[in-house]
Amino acid sequence: MPSHKLLPGSAAYAALMAGGILIGAIFWYRRSQGQSHLLLIYLGALVGGFTGAKIAYLLAEGWLDWQQADRWLRWATGKSVLGGLLGAYAGVEITKHLTGHNRSTGDAFAVIVPMGILLGRVGCYLNGCCLGKPRVGVFAARDTHGIARWPASAVEGAFQIGMLVAILLLQRHGLLRDRLFFLYLIAYGLFRFAHEFMRDTPKLFMGISGYQILALGMAVLGFVMLRQRTKSMLVRG
Repeated sequence: MPSHKLLPGSAAYAALMAGGILIGAIFWYRRSQGQSHLLLIYLGALVGGFTGAKIAYLLAEGWLDWQQADRWLRWATGKSVLGGLLGAYAGVEITKHLTGHNRSTGDAFAVIVPMGILLGRVGCYLNGCCLGKPRVGVFAARDTHGIARWPASAVEGAFQIGMLVAILLLQRHGLLRDRLFFLYLIAYGLFRFAHEFMRDTPKLFMGISGYQILALGMAVLGFVMLRQRTKSMLVRG
């Protein structure tokens, strides 16, 4: 995905990002019921998420900014939601291993993540970043420079709302227990791979961006982990 460039005056973007983190923290604190190791797991998710978001941006797009006059600002502020998800997952698993926590935490994160990304996409819209390709027609919106584009942020926001509703319904009916986060990884990975064709992002080869490679990898990871978790639950009876 394109970098989230925190440009001067984009206080709303920063506030929404902080709001997403705060909402997640409150949700997680209420769930943890004072268990310190669960709070550490959330902290591990944050650290892993920010680290993964930066690394993914640099690998997928940041290295192409070398010729840009504002490359240091781009490198400092650029980040990727896909990398953030993968990094957060790694951070959670590492922290769980270090704290000895062996119970699933994915279903809680499956609720937190779409809410956080939804707020982030509202921030992208207000900040004028993460743009869709220029186009004309009914499904087009003008950016801050008056160029008609695919409404990428709005489309992804709608996807996140749909996933949040679906996950809450699955939780309510007790379906895919302890596997909802993996389901989210599959769905979002496939969505991002397809949606990336409509986004104004640098392409590496054959019209494929680095973010699409990350998206496919995330979908595969989700499928593998969902399959493994399902098998282990069947064995335990």
